[in-house]
Amino acid sequence: MLDIAIIGGGPAALSAALNCRQRNKTVTIFGRSLDSSLLFAAEKVDNYLGLPDMAGEELLNTFYAHAMKNGVEFKEARISQIMSMGDSYMINAENEFIQAKAIILATGLSKSKGIAGEMEYLGKGVSYCATCDGMLYRGKKVVVVAENEEGEAEANFLADICSEVLYVPLYQPVLSLKDNVKVVNGKPKAVLGENDRVTGLELGDETLGCDGIFFAKNSMPPESLLFGLETEGKNIVVNRKMETNLPRVYAAGDCTGAPYQIAKAVGEGLVAALSAAAAIDQLDREQQK
Repeated sequence: MLDIAIIGGGPAALSAALNCRQRNKTVTIFGRSLDSSLLFAAEKVDNYLGLPDMAGEELLNTFYAHAMKNGVEFKEARISQIMSMGDSYMINAENEFIQAKAIILATGLSKSKGIAGEMEYLGKGVSYCATCDGMLYRGKKVVVVAENEEGEAEANFLADICSEVLYVPLYQPVLSLKDNVKVVNGKPKAVLGENDRVTGLELGDETLGCDGIFFAKNSMPPESLLFGLETEGKNIVVNRKMETNLPRVYAAGDCTGAPYQIAKAVGEGLVAALSAAAAIDQLDREQQK
């Protein structure tokens, strides 16, 4: 059981992790490699106080080294789902399940664009995790829409369960699919449904009838990670303590909205860490009564 799990990998996540360790909390960052951060590609950063004229890569590596020196664990993994367990949360990190008392979302700006109907039918035929929800579609027809090659593993898993699997790749080349997975090329336009269930995917000028649609995205929209999370557009809604509408769930950095600046991300990461640490202390006191 972790005290705090942080989802992300940029300045907000690293700041939050460092300050969680300063409050003697166990913490793990779950994110992609550092070079996936937008900051990593910055040629020069001029507006971060005290560290002028540094390349983004150098600045990010400095943040990372500081956090690791203080005992932060960084686990390179894609998070597909976070589930409330009452007094804790269960995180699905590429089919490894980890519990944490509190969550800090520092996912940055979602670069993946949703399509019409995607959020409307989330949990009603739309899923982002084949290994989580695949068994619900045993003997049924499904579509996998993939932005990267990780979708191939999802499709191959479903091919052993479902009657038919259609694979829509939004990347090239497709490397390794089972023989019973059919590739269909085209641009997804909308998730279709009726009576609160998915009935198909509008793809270009055709419609693929199906019972379920699985999306494998480069970055997950935050509301798809955690059911019931309040968002406004692409931004997670937070208060001054970086609290979301869910208990012991916090957000920091670009995922909370503009301005998209390193100083703002680092500051919000600090506030989220302090709030999470205080909430865990309160939870521990209540459980000891």
